[in-house]
Amino acid sequence: MCAKIINYYACANSAKGFVNYLDDNINFLDRLFILKGGPATGKSTLMKRLGKEWYNRGFDVEYIHSPCDNSSVDGIIFPSLGIGVVDGTFPHVVEPRAPGAIEEYINLGTAWNSKKLIPQKDEILAISKQISSCYKNTYNLFSQALKIHDEWEKIYISNINFSKINELTQETINTIIGNNVKNNQANVKNRFFGGATPKGSVDFVMDLTSDMSNRYFIKGRPGSGKSTMLKKIAQSAQDKGFDVEIYHCGFDPDSLDMVIIRELSVAVFDSTAPHEYFPSKDTDRIIDVYSYAIKPGTDEEFKTQLEDIISRYKGIIREGIQYLSKAKDFNDDLENIYIDAIDYDIVDKIHQDIRLKIDDYFFSMV
Repeated sequence: MCAKIINYYACANSAKGFVNYLDDNINFLDRLFILKGGPATGKSTLMKRLGKEWYNRGFDVEYIHSPCDNSSVDGIIFPSLGIGVVDGTFPHVVEPRAPGAIEEYINLGTAWNSKKLIPQKDEILAISKQISSCYKNTYNLFSQALKIHDEWEKIYISNINFSKINELTQETINTIIGNNVKNNQANVKNRFFGGATPKGSVDFVMDLTSDMSNRYFIKGRPGSGKSTMLKKIAQSAQDKGFDVEIYHCGFDPDSLDMVIIRELSVAVFDSTAPHEYFPSKDTDRIIDVYSYAIKPGTDEEFKTQLEDIISRYKGIIREGIQYLSKAKDFNDDLENIYIDAIDYDIVDKIHQDIRLKIDDYFFSMV
């Protein structure tokens, strides 16, 4: 069987600020290499190289992408090996469980030539301040957008038939889980399948669900009960002992966008903009909560009000994305300073050292 690659986010630039679920996805690992070091130390490149090497050897790889840089990853995991490598620099806070026994800290900052950096201290500090300001502006704008989104939701909440949405939710749970039960403690992983990035909204929905035999595309509107349905599905699966992947909304982490129950080969997800998809396999199904549980004619009745809300919401989101893009540009400027002060031979040696340690651990297992 061919090795598989899955892609997702464990962190998000959200209306609640920077949200980090990294720990949820690495707390089962037996060995974890935590990379320290700032700009241009090659952390992402190193992880991608390791991922490619082990994928070519036939091992599944999980790539944890960066919401701050579309070309970078925050971590890689080899699930069958119980090994991971992650970026441990701020704001990627990693809670250690057994330092030295599980976690090993690798400082790529040893490759810097400080003599070249010290004369540029003031410029580094100025650019860093600009980056911080951009993220602050993004989170403030997204917070404003969330309040507008609440206005959007209220229209549909006030026109929903709660008995029908509860009935539809229970029917869906019965269909996908039924009487299946596992007598073990469920493992839950909180993630994001996408979110706001310097290049706009990005997601990995189709990548994550491609090998699921049963995919349920939830169609609806804000406030029509999609997230609540997903929360109940996730809880029911956990209660019956199934491992669950819970994918939060990158904009509002309190809301859910997808639940995957791999042991049942099931994925249920919000398939409305900005991550709108349509069935492409015979086993795909649509769950239309709008037509099932929302008062007919709601869109038409509130047409003018909805157009105003949507226009204001999209405008603020666009402005927030622009600040993310500016932050990326400033970070590129910062990296250009550090590139001239780094010895990549040292970085290559660190890569080889990590590779050998993973090899040694792998061969000790077989």
